[in-house]
Amino acid sequence: MSVFKSLVKKETIHILRDRRTMLITILMPVVLLLLFGFAISTEVNDVRVVAVVDRHTDMSRDLLQRFEVNDYFTFLGLADPADVDRILRSGMTDAAVFIRTHGERLVTQIVVDASNTTTARAMTGYIDGVINHSKPDDLVLTQTLYNPRMKSAYNFVPGILGMIFILICAIMTSVSIVREKESGTMNLLLVSPVRPHTIILGKLVPYFILSCVILAIMLIMSYTVLDLPSSPSVISVVLVSLIYIILALSIGLLVSTIVSTQITALIVSAVMFMLPVIMLSGMIFPVGNMPLLLQGVSCIIPARWYVEAMRKLMIQQLDISYISTEITILLSMTVILLALAVAKFKSSTR
Repeated sequence: MSVFKSLVKKETIHILRDRRTMLITILMPVVLLLLFGFAISTEVNDVRVVAVVDRHTDMSRDLLQRFEVNDYFTFLGLADPADVDRILRSGMTDAAVFIRTHGERLVTQIVVDASNTTTARAMTGYIDGVINHSKPDDLVLTQTLYNPRMKSAYNFVPGILGMIFILICAIMTSVSIVREKESGTMNLLLVSPVRPHTIILGKLVPYFILSCVILAIMLIMSYTVLDLPSSPSVISVVLVSLIYIILALSIGLLVSTIVSTQITALIVSAVMFMLPVIMLSGMIFPVGNMPLLLQGVSCIIPARWYVEAMRKLMIQQLDISYISTEITILLSMTVILLALAVAKFKSSTR
């Protein structure tokens, strides 16, 4: 036990001594969380709208007033039909609404600048919602569950957690162990009476503790700064996150047994783990919209199951029994990766 404590103390001192890496390790999760929580948003605000009206009636005036008082729109007033194309091309407006009166009904046409398809879809949805709610003969009741204010931060926070722990646990752990190989200190440890599993634990425990500290910071910021709904499921969030952290540490250990230089470890970790986490975990792009082949590939990405579990726990506030499938898959991956990493590490020491 004294040898194990000495190894943990040695690795902890090494982490704390590298102040620049330590600063990046602590600040980067905070910056990413704030960036995705506030700066990077799928919400569309201040949509500039002009209207083309053929004949003013009470219904058309009511519709125009709805655009004027809606916080999502900046109503620029009426426009001549011949000028709409020029106004859209020049970027003076984002959308134009043609309002025609036929008897007792309004016929509307929406023309949107779709040079950015993401914002175009959002703008069309906003405008369509205003138009549909303005019809007195139609009753539309909408209830938005789990995220009534449609805040994009609710969508990004689980994904950021999945990406951060891969970054901290997998990349930094693999680089740390490979650095020991390059400097020759790993060989000294291996020829000593210390058993390989003691060396492994001594290297991983400090990063596990550091990841737990980062988890605490991220959760506190999520529930305070980003205003995510708090609930008793926080305990379940922590438990699932601990499983994912151990899984990420296993990935880092496995990478360290395959590569021999720090640069290679960075490249392998970034290309093989960071990009799949961003592209295939459902963090940004819905998995259900991907081709079947990529959906199959995403099943072997641990972050996919972690992100799904976090959304159910943090956003939907469901009980842990609702994520039994995700927990089973994450535990299975953890056992398999940890066993492969330990076996590969032991074989490399012979």
